[in-house]
Amino acid sequence: MKITQNSTPLLDVLLNHAKNKVTSFHTPGHKNGASILPKLRDFTKRNVYYLDVTVFPEVDSLHDPVSCIKLAQELMAKAYNVKNSFFLVNGSTVGNIAMLLSACDPGDSVILSRTCHKSVLAGIILAGVWPIWAKPVVDQQRDIIYEISSKEVEEYINNYPEAKAVFITSPNYNGICPDLIKIQEVCKKHNKILLVDEAHGPHLKFHPDLPVSAVEVGADMCVHSVHKVLSALSQASVLHFNSSKIDINRVKRVVSMLQTTSPNYFILASIDAARMQVVKNGTKVFSKIISYCEKAREEINKLPNIFALTRKEIKSEYYDLDLTKLTINVTKTGLTGYKIEEILAKEYKIQVDCADMFNLVAISGFGTSKEDVEKLVYAITDISKKYSGDYEIQKLQIPPLSTEVVMLPRDAFFSTNTKRVSLKKSVGYISAQTLTPYPPGLPILTPGERITKDTVDYLQEISSYAVRISGQESENLKTIKVIR
Repeated sequence: MKITQNSTPLLDVLLNHAKNKVTSFHTPGHKNGASILPKLRDFTKRNVYYLDVTVFPEVDSLHDPVSCIKLAQELMAKAYNVKNSFFLVNGSTVGNIAMLLSACDPGDSVILSRTCHKSVLAGIILAGVWPIWAKPVVDQQRDIIYEISSKEVEEYINNYPEAKAVFITSPNYNGICPDLIKIQEVCKKHNKILLVDEAHGPHLKFHPDLPVSAVEVGADMCVHSVHKVLSALSQASVLHFNSSKIDINRVKRVVSMLQTTSPNYFILASIDAARMQVVKNGTKVFSKIISYCEKAREEINKLPNIFALTRKEIKSEYYDLDLTKLTINVTKTGLTGYKIEEILAKEYKIQVDCADMFNLVAISGFGTSKEDVEKLVYAITDISKKYSGDYEIQKLQIPPLSTEVVMLPRDAFFSTNTKRVSLKKSVGYISAQTLTPYPPGLPILTPGERITKDTVDYLQEISSYAVRISGQESENLKTIKVIR
């Protein structure tokens, strides 16, 4: 049989095996669902557990693929027009870490923005590289943060010519994409590796009205969360390789080192299926979704105190907007985004992807219907009529972030030569932990950075509000772990 983009080689093998209903003397221990708790099995039914198998020749091995997984990964690479694609079963977290471990040697430096996902910091620590933190752009009118543009990338490369790579996040949570074409041109000009966390953009390549994808501009490596927008199961992601600067065999070793030897084959098969679907029907499906979301923006922007981010206000020489994402600003309602998220969930049975004090972010995906979007618009409209508050929301601000990285994050993170000091008295010390206030969700301090007065003042101020600070090791942020 000829293998084409309409084929699903891994899914087919797994389904055929499941239909045989063989007697299991292999892991997992539930034995085709026989021992699953009845109230769970009654809901899921039995068949799903026949898809949960272990590694044996028929279903291939993720760590040394020679048959159906190999074919599925090759089809993925062709679909995205890259040299190699690797299926990931622990989300794009594994992909981000793998990119840094593959592209960089210990002691190398990487230019990146603090808008990056926490997994990127994990990659920096594990790879033993120096981060060159670029300060992101804060839009106080819309209460959102942008990734750095090609202009900033070139400035940082000129100031730090020793940097080996540039790491970009595109799209961000709000669907904002920087100018990847120009960023890649700058990287090529200066012979830098371009790594892109495109977790939220596996669909971009498949519709002409969406921003350009990292695979289309020829990024050296990028990662896609196939579960975020396409139809794969949670944790399903793909790492794409398209580089002449990075050793492909090193990438294979790194990916194998980071992944479980007991992958969930249901997740793997869902990646295969999602690829087939988006290649076959992506343009048609996303044309509909874009039209639903554009209509939603139009309706929401008629409301007096709530507005939805539009492409018109974002589109520029340096930025574009993924039209399938809805960022809904609620700062003028007197209610926080957190509160409206809670109301949506409890009263309307709608769950958005995330919220902060200022915004809600609603992600549309391959399975989003017109009725789904209309239900969200109705709920937002109803809430705007029924609810008001007097919460004084602070403007989105971040400190200067002109901190100095004086110690490898890896060395600071793993150091045992630490102590806790009062936050007030921590100025001048080297941080041994990461502190990330939400909002804005940027790491204000990372291991290896010297603590400044501006940073301490900012942390003290926001800790007096109802702001979560991820990374603090006690109920209140009164002390901080530092290098002695």
